[in-house]
Amino acid sequence: MAYTPELIAELEILTLFNLSNTTEGIKVHHNAAASAVAAAQRLYDKGLTDQPDGGYLTSLGLDAAEHAQSLLTILTPAKA
Repeated sequence: MAYTPELIAELEILTLFNLSNTTEGIKVHHNAAASAVAAAQRLYDKGLTDQPDGGYLTSLGLDAAEHAQSLLTILTPAKA
């Protein structure tokens, strides 16, 4: 299974959520990049967020965001 541009856009949206404050959501405005708007809609369709333009993470979305952010941390090279 390969990472498609659509999956990468969804991962990018998931990394925007503040995991230390689950009462803080995000808003993807209608004038954002079309890929971001579409990714936010797909996350909603998959049950990961409670609004098609972002909103708050569902419990499944919180799990996904934790994994996405952990993966990003692991794969990001440490600064020397």
